[in-house]
Amino acid sequence: MKTVAIVDYGMGNLRSVAKAVEHVAPDHQVVVTADPAALTAADRIIVPGQGAMPDCMRELRARGLDQAVILAAATRPFLGICIGLQMLFEHSDEGNVAGLGVFPGQVRHFPEEAMHDSAGVRLKVPHMGWNEVHQAISHPLWSGVADGSRFYFVHSYYVEPAAADVIAGSTLYGISFTSAVARANIFAVQFHPEKSAAAGLRLLGNFMRWQP
Repeated sequence: MKTVAIVDYGMGNLRSVAKAVEHVAPDHQVVVTADPAALTAADRIIVPGQGAMPDCMRELRARGLDQAVILAAATRPFLGICIGLQMLFEHSDEGNVAGLGVFPGQVRHFPEEAMHDSAGVRLKVPHMGWNEVHQAISHPLWSGVADGSRFYFVHSYYVEPAAADVIAGSTLYGISFTSAVARANIFAVQFHPEKSAAAGLRLLGNFMRWQP
């Protein structure tokens, strides 16, 4: 039986992610683990995350998982969710902390001066709730997911890739920000597919069938 490892560094919404993956891929063994060796042995990797970037990076490194995640991102189908997206970049403004550097670019806070909608109504930060994701590229993980589908977000920071060719999706919230990136065997999203009803389950199912 194929194995998908969900990385446990003490900060992710692990149960919800595991249950969603079990639902869409009953033919896989789902392992929630903090063991670097288990990550090395798994066929697929999912890195979820919630909370503050400095805490996430500290816990990831304290558990010896940082290098295992970097290796996984270079070698196997890899899905990053929320902080699991942000940690792939070089640096975050949140706590002035270094990320894993898998992608060149930065993690930025929503700019205060831009936080209003087209009618001038003030937008709250964190960005919390359902919002549309506009697909920037054709990708197997978008298969069966309509362009402009709504996904569930909870975040105050967003990624700013150095290269536009990794952008797989964008979302409008005061500004247009990158809400999905893709390169080779990596797909990572700012939203929470495990909380995003049918569209989220479809994306997770696509990931579990993806053969990059």
